[in-house]
Amino acid sequence: MRPTRPSWFAHLSAWLGVLSLIAVVCFHFPELLTSRDFRRVYSEDFARGLLLFGLVAAFVLGTVAILRGRNRRVALLGVGSATLAVLLGGTDVQLDPIGQTPWSLGLDWFVVSLFFSALVFVPIERALGRLDQSLLRPGWRTDLAYFFLSHVLVQFILILVTAWTTHIAALVAFPALAASLQSLPVWLQFMIAVVCADLAQAVLHRAYHRVPWLWRFHAIHHSSRHMDWLAGSRMHLFEIVLTRSFVLLPLVVLGFSQPAINAYVILVGLQAVLAHANLGLRFGWLEQVLVLPRYHHWHHARDPRYVDAHYAIHLPVIDRLMGTYRLPRDGTWPAEYGNLDPDDVPEGVWRQHLAPFLQATRRGGRGAAPP
Repeated sequence: MRPTRPSWFAHLSAWLGVLSLIAVVCFHFPELLTSRDFRRVYSEDFARGLLLFGLVAAFVLGTVAILRGRNRRVALLGVGSATLAVLLGGTDVQLDPIGQTPWSLGLDWFVVSLFFSALVFVPIERALGRLDQSLLRPGWRTDLAYFFLSHVLVQFILILVTAWTTHIAALVAFPALAASLQSLPVWLQFMIAVVCADLAQAVLHRAYHRVPWLWRFHAIHHSSRHMDWLAGSRMHLFEIVLTRSFVLLPLVVLGFSQPAINAYVILVGLQAVLAHANLGLRFGWLEQVLVLPRYHHWHHARDPRYVDAHYAIHLPVIDRLMGTYRLPRDGTWPAEYGNLDPDDVPEGVWRQHLAPFLQATRRGGRGAAPP
């Protein structure tokens, strides 16, 4: 008997219902559950409109799935979550004045980012995907948990990154160089910043693969056996803080203007998702200029020939300079993804976060490239 394929209506209803419930709770406790910096980006009307869409879609999709008899429990989760959200106030929930707290979670950033990332990349991957791969492929729950952690804890991550980079920048500053850089147009500053940041990123990235104790953390990122827009979220929190600090440091020390740094941060977010996406498009000569899906997929290949390859995240020329450029000219893609030793990393987000502190890197892992 063939297994029944998961119902998209049921799972979309569950996602939207749970996200709507989280959004309503955010309206009740905005000072604790929403990011102060992200609140400046959107309006209350935008948030209420997005909530209304989520509630209506969760009810409609869930009801259709239940009537069709497909994944009823999952559909009931969506309808039930949306119902609870309405009972807690729905789109009419009152927003109290937002007070000041020393910390807050980024639940609003998680909801909005997940909603729009899925809205853009799920249809694109369905239409242009290299592999006929469901969003609910093996390991999706783990990757979604990582997506949740990295977004909800965004303020704590920013505090750690900012504290570290600001302290170093205060000790090492180049006022004359900063003045020269800031005299340039923002677009030119941005282009220079991309090169500087990618050099720093590639150096650290190679260290992740070469230094055994660093590989313990980075192995988690390579443990996913499936590549799509969500797979790039699988990253240990220690690695997130270290990587962002190391990459941001040269931009702060050299004195790039804040608009140029902000533009670079946007690029990182977009390209990180795109590079891991399940897209089978060929980009021609652009693949020699920019890091696109096929280029980065070979970095994740379960193939010993590519253990020490493709460390750049933006510009392939960085790998050419480092001698780590390996992109096949025949347009082929990897046959498999993940660590050379599938048992290099345990299953589950919590076990994976504890593993680097409890065990040494297994032999045969991806980080065993020769120096």
